[in-house]
Amino acid sequence: MPKTMGILGKKIGMTRVYSEMGNATPVTVVEAGPCKILQVKSPVKDGYSAVQVGFAEKKASRVSKPLAGHFEKSGSEAYYFIKEFRVTDSSSYEAGQTISLDELFKVGDLVDVQGQSKGHGFQGVMKRHGFSGGCAGHGSHHHRAPGSIGCSAWPARVVKGKKMPGRMGNDTVMTKNVIIIDVRSHENILLLKGPVPGAKQGLLKIFCK
Repeated sequence: MPKTMGILGKKIGMTRVYSEMGNATPVTVVEAGPCKILQVKSPVKDGYSAVQVGFAEKKASRVSKPLAGHFEKSGSEAYYFIKEFRVTDSSSYEAGQTISLDELFKVGDLVDVQGQSKGHGFQGVMKRHGFSGGCAGHGSHHHRAPGSIGCSAWPARVVKGKKMPGRMGNDTVMTKNVIIIDVRSHENILLLKGPVPGAKQGLLKIFCK
């Protein structure tokens, strides 16, 4: 996990932008920030340096009492999402400070984007791992099965890490070195080149490089 400051955002979807020469570039549209700093953690008090931020305002009536006290202590509104960014030095930040796009990013910067990949449920080896499958003939009885998975008399077991059917997706995934195509701070919109993890409306953590 990178020890740099960043911002929280929501994946809106994908589209394309055109250059003056007419070349199309696929981009992911992200609603990023503004985020409010809720807590600053230091090595002396907490054992590590981090900045806790909130994103997407929420009605105060929909917050539990412990969280309401936490928000009140920082002097901020209630938020749907609360995440931490591990930083090398947290002394330059303070609770109640607002983090916006202008402060962190500019066009052409490289960022790391972390999100929760789409969940596909329980899947077989052909979809999960890209196996080619068996013969397609009617009598093969071996169309989408994984085939032999074990060893003979020794070691007489299935080795750990064998590619087999199982739960697919719904993992924390980070895409590194994503190029920022455009920063529209007045709309809190960030255009990132190419795809990023997660489904539409999914939460993203965008790290500075």
